[in-house]
Amino acid sequence: MVEQLSRDEGDCFLLTPNQSMTWKGNIRIWLAAVFLQLMISTGMVLAGAWPVLPFAGLELTALAAGFYYTSRKCQKREVLTFAPELIRLEKGLTRKEEEWELPRRHTRVWQDMPRHPWTPPKLHLQFRGEEISLASFLNMDDTEELVAILEKHGLRVEKRRKPEKLWF
Repeated sequence: MVEQLSRDEGDCFLLTPNQSMTWKGNIRIWLAAVFLQLMISTGMVLAGAWPVLPFAGLELTALAAGFYYTSRKCQKREVLTFAPELIRLEKGLTRKEEEWELPRRHTRVWQDMPRHPWTPPKLHLQFRGEEISLASFLNMDDTEELVAILEKHGLRVEKRRKPEKLWF
C-alpha cells in the first residue's frame, strides 16, 4: 500500500505490503484449525489410531510457523520522503533499521521490467553506483502509483529489462 503521511520536512509516503488479515485474525483461524484437528484426532484415537496425535501436533506447529512468518514479513515498512534537495528512504520492520539520504538531482530511478506480465516491476534508486531496492513488496497497482508519485516529484523513471536467463 502507498499512503501519504503529513510531515513538516516534505512530502512523505509510507510503503507497506498488503495485509489480508490482522494478527488477531490469524490467531482465530489457527484456533479454529486446532479445534477441528482436536475433534478429528480424538475420533482417530478412540478408533485406535493413536499414532495420528504426533502428526496432528506437527501439522499445527507448521501452520503456526507459517502464520508467524507471513505476518512478520507483512510488517515491513518503508518511508519515502521528498525534501527540496534530498530524497530520504527509511526501511525497517518494527523500527527504522536502515536509512539513506540521496540528493534529488543526482539520483536515478530504475524500473526493472518483469518477464511475465503478471509480475510487478521492481524499482531501484541509484546514486554513485549504489542501487537501493524500493518497495519490492508492492503489487502491480501500488507500483504504478509509486511510479506516478516519483515522476510527480521530478524523478525520471527509466525502464530496463534484465538479460534473459536460462531456466536452470
